[in-house]
Amino acid sequence: MLNKWLFTRIDNSALIVFRILFGLLLAIEAFGAIFTGWIQRAFIEPQFTFNFIGFEFLQPLPGNGMLWYYGIMGVFGLLVMVGYKYRFSIFMYAVMWAAVYLMQKSSYNNHYYLLMLLCFIMISLPAHRYASVDVRQKPELKQISMPRWVWVFIVGQLWIVYTYAAIAKLYPDWLDGTLPGILMAAREDYWLVGDFLQQEWVHFTIAWFGFFFDLLIIPLLLWKRTRIFVFLTAVFFHLFNSVIFQIGIFPYLALAFTLFFFSTENINRYFLWKKPHYSEGEVIIPEHKPLIISFISLWLLVQLVLPVRHWFIKDDVLWTEEGHRLSWRMMLRSKSGKIQYKVVDKARPQDTIYVKNSEYLSPKQMRALPSKPDMIWQFAQHLESEFGESGKEVEIFVDSKVSVNGRPYKPFIDPKVDLAAEEWNHLRHHKWILPSAID
Repeated sequence: MLNKWLFTRIDNSALIVFRILFGLLLAIEAFGAIFTGWIQRAFIEPQFTFNFIGFEFLQPLPGNGMLWYYGIMGVFGLLVMVGYKYRFSIFMYAVMWAAVYLMQKSSYNNHYYLLMLLCFIMISLPAHRYASVDVRQKPELKQISMPRWVWVFIVGQLWIVYTYAAIAKLYPDWLDGTLPGILMAAREDYWLVGDFLQQEWVHFTIAWFGFFFDLLIIPLLLWKRTRIFVFLTAVFFHLFNSVIFQIGIFPYLALAFTLFFFSTENINRYFLWKKPHYSEGEVIIPEHKPLIISFISLWLLVQLVLPVRHWFIKDDVLWTEEGHRLSWRMMLRSKSGKIQYKVVDKARPQDTIYVKNSEYLSPKQMRALPSKPDMIWQFAQHLESEFGESGKEVEIFVDSKVSVNGRPYKPFIDPKVDLAAEEWNHLRHHKWILPSAID
């Protein structure tokens, strides 16, 4: 039964067209980062890099090196699109994107994480077997079918993303429209729609529409009777997000995924006119079947487990941020903070230095720092190291306050704890984060 379900051959048109669109979006993401000045703000201007903890060895290239780095990534994206040296090209983009993703988190975005996962997934898929330079150069690669596990793998990953995004919205500030109202307030000056977006019923509608969209999009795309209606809804939803939130390629990537839910006959009709349609349904069991099943099972299991880890860490993730990343908690809170670092020389306690954050950090880093405990800890470690280079043994204390979703500012970090002496653990609560002050 499992063999028939996973290894029955199906038409590969959706995968082929998706590869072309995916490669184009990869290129746009890379080149767009250059031309919008994002690389300048994220990698060139900052003096200090907030890596994912454990990846401090990944540092931006000097000078304009990151501009060239992203330029090379963009070229690999184009090579994926045309299917030239496909495996190598997508592998290189995946590794290079993973490196820059882990290199900095001041601009953390769930969509960047999803893009990294998709790049590694695409390495394992036969997306170059039609309409590619590889096939033109080596005709024996040409195929018009693929095993069904390819479809299962992609749809399974999508279902996890959307379902966890819906579950994360099940908290009062989202469901009563508070958070959507805060997000829309920042867009009051938008031409034509700015005033409209400030109405309470709009906030309430956004909240519940967003929840049900994430929860039901995959099941309703799978059901033929609702597919067209849901697709049109998805077009509206994602274009709305693109215009209002300006979140790069993600809305268009999400729309590209809908290819996997439509009949391949229609995909051929609209995109691959000369491609024969495959409908024979052969069951071909590959020699490396155990490896395929083990890899897909392990991958999806990890994706199921990672987003729930914060349930096993003390206190509210909305406050502590512990377990927030890699969990599909998208656009769920608005946080601002105030923070002051105090450096005390152990040999001369009277020589207390109050750090001016702007001398070390970019404006974007300073906005992210006060509400992210891991970044607060990392900067403390950096300060200790810097003062240690001058021969001083110091203690680092932090006075900080945080506001969550417009609430009054509340103390966030224990000001009596020397953060320079603390260690970071990815899987446990850190006691120097004060108890949740979210009512």
